Amino acid sequence: MAIAAFEHRAEAAQTIRKLATNDTRRAPPLCIREQPQVEAAMERRDAVQVQQGSVEADPAVSVVILKDGPYLIRGAPPLHTQTIERNEQGQSWQFRQGRQFAVKDGTRLCRCGHSQNKPYCDGSHARADVDLTETATFEPMLDSAQEIDGPRYALTDNERYCAFARFCDNGEGIWNEVRQPGEQHARLTMYMAHHCPSGRLLVWDRATGELAEEPSPVSLSLIEDPGAGASGPLVLRGGIRVESASGESYEIRNRQTLCRCGASSNKPFCDGSHATIRFQDGL
Repeated sequence: MAIAAFEHRAEAAQTIRKLATNDTRRAPPLCIREQPQVEAAMERRDAVQVQQGSVEADPAVSVVILKDGPYLIRGAPPLHTQTIERNEQGQSWQFRQGRQFAVKDGTRLCRCGHSQNKPYCDGSHARADVDLTETATFEPMLDSAQEIDGPRYALTDNERYCAFARFCDNGEGIWNEVRQPGEQHARLTMYMAHHCPSGRLLVWDRATGELAEEPSPVSLSLIEDPGAGASGPLVLRGGIRVESASGESYEIRNRQTLCRCGASSNKPFCDGSHATIRFQDGL
């Protein structure tokens, strides 16, 4: 089943509830100098690509990348820490939800990794020696993905978006598990793919050609990864639109990871560099 058969199509937008937050820390206000870019971005929302099987969140919820600056959050999606917990074999196995942080429309989250008030921006990007230039392509992820066919499922993998969460290493590894016949291998393949926070790994039903995954509730997560000795990316779930500083939108996907350490070579997306530099957010 060729990747070209996975046609990109827009889905009807889903309605979400704005959840109340319980963290007492106040999110910093939007800087006045950043308002013109934000206003222009809101005026230029063109038709965007939605990955097959994903559903766009309420358009009021989005992440806007400010040029050489932080992530600007539109709407009020819930924000928590999520810690990767390992199983008895020492492999990444599940997420444990932790502390909740206040988010309101206009909240700015640190992108450079140098804020002293993480996860919020404190203006450190203006002084830090870090290049925040966006380098990721706007092309759909599947256009450059590898496909591995198994008896029941097909796996697509775009390694460029690997966030080094390592759920894929369970069993014989997802690339081997998907090829094996039997319900146990099929279930493990699905489990690993659905826990991949970046959406790099997708599982498709070979009988229907449809993505074997349900849309996730809208949320933001700050990954903590004790196994790697590092703090990880900002995870976007539920089809949240990411808008470039140029005003163009990246493909909308059910699961995405955005760089928080400032070291990714695929900005704004995470490429696992946080593990290399042992990024710590102190949360």
